[in-house]
Amino acid sequence: MIAAVPAPTDAERVRLRLFVAGTAPRSLRAVEILRRVCETHIAGRYDLEIVDIYQQPDLAERDGILAAPTLLKLAPGPERRLSGDLLDEGRVLRGLEIASAAEPL
Repeated sequence: MIAAVPAPTDAERVRLRLFVAGTAPRSLRAVEILRRVCETHIAGRYDLEIVDIYQQPDLAERDGILAAPTLLKLAPGPERRLSGDLLDEGRVLRGLEIASAAEPL
């Protein structure tokens, strides 16, 4: 018999907010890479919000965003931010202190 895996609680979910600059190539690449990293390492345990700084400048200002792409890990704490090139999967995981799906948070 296979036991059902409980859904992650809100406290266990990784909440991310990615700020991008419209449809610039760097922004599109950041979205693609971040989605792949999340699905590979924290599938089913994350919420990803993508904010275009041109369409929602108030959110960028509120969060103190000075450059795009910038990724914020909002939860679980502490809040972390990573700016610039998100191509290096290891850098993203280390910078945001995200454990892979095989490791507990």
